[in-house]
Amino acid sequence: MKYGLIGEKLGHSFSKIIHESLSDYEYELCEIARGELDSFMKAKDFLGINVTIPYKEAVIPYLYHLEDSAREIGAVNTIVNRDGRLYGYNTDFYGMKMLFTHVGIDVNGKKAAVLGTGGTSKTARAVLELLGAPEILRVSRGGRDGAITYGELYESHADTEIIVNTTPVGMYPNIDGFAVDVSRFPALSGVIDAVYNPLRTTLVKSAGKIGISAEGGLFMLVAQAVRASEIFLNKEYPSETVDEIYDNIRREKENIVLIGMPASGKSTVGCMIAERLGRKFVDTDEMITERIKMPIKDFFTLYGEAAFRDIESDVIRELAGENSLVIATGGGAVLRKENIFTLKHNGKIYFIDRPLEKLIPTDTRPLASDKASIEARYNERYSIYCKSCDVSIDADCDAEALAQKILENF
Repeated sequence: MKYGLIGEKLGHSFSKIIHESLSDYEYELCEIARGELDSFMKAKDFLGINVTIPYKEAVIPYLYHLEDSAREIGAVNTIVNRDGRLYGYNTDFYGMKMLFTHVGIDVNGKKAAVLGTGGTSKTARAVLELLGAPEILRVSRGGRDGAITYGELYESHADTEIIVNTTPVGMYPNIDGFAVDVSRFPALSGVIDAVYNPLRTTLVKSAGKIGISAEGGLFMLVAQAVRASEIFLNKEYPSETVDEIYDNIRREKENIVLIGMPASGKSTVGCMIAERLGRKFVDTDEMITERIKMPIKDFFTLYGEAAFRDIESDVIRELAGENSLVIATGGGAVLRKENIFTLKHNGKIYFIDRPLEKLIPTDTRPLASDKASIEARYNERYSIYCKSCDVSIDADCDAEALAQKILENF
């Protein structure tokens, strides 16, 4: 291996995509069990590597030289092999500092809490200190080595104003998890989550839902990768590189999710969009039909709407953690708020707003089988569609034009 990433579990990583978009070197993802780290580091069979959980501190004894900031922080995420001698750097510091600037979260004079006690938490504390946080709490489940417990955070530090999550809680595939309940901090003004997959963690979405500035770790990941690549190759990239790659990766990984009334054209338009982008198209109603082994209308008759909605929510939960999909949802998917919340982990949601008079009933749709049923569904759901979407698309046009509108926006 010439260049790559080492860690214990790397199935979620975007690092290969980022590095190989920067330059023409091959970048490998190398999963290393804890008992294999010693032999790997002693072999020094690489030119440059990045380091992630759980080895950012464990690699330090193998290094010939530590950059000052890496020594002060006590964590390394970038290593370069120069003539058999290993040099360690902390480019996470650069990435996290840029992330705070990117989001516009003001730390100066504010009380902060860092969740987790690993290598990234040390970086977070260093960045918060540099940006002027006068009090920085360390929080862990056990509360050892000077950290407080989550219970103590809730009970004695409800005045916390900045929260930085450096734990893997909420990371793919366990995307429903969240480290803390942000609603219990009335003074909270900013949340940073180092997790970047999914694009928007439950923690980030929960904060945004109550008006708190919040951002996941993708921008940080890109920024530190750009700096690491500069160190690997002894070169400097243009200043706009981080923003360009961040935008490209976010767009590449984000799902396009279509919501709207039955017969509004979600599946037809979704197929067109998927074909043009070279993506996989998924129809949640088709997935449900495969699962229940019968037409949806028959399932409604036998088991009722509530049972159907339970299966629909399960299917949506499965899809929400995936990337780069085009997803057409059933007309009633918006009736459960948790479905929309889940889809927004990795999805941008488009409401296909087709006029009522152009919605054609069919007997395959149990709740929209005639004109009166469609009108009733339209009246009860229209405001929900509007509140649920990121973008509303006027669908008073043919499918080709509608697909083009969504593609131009995306």
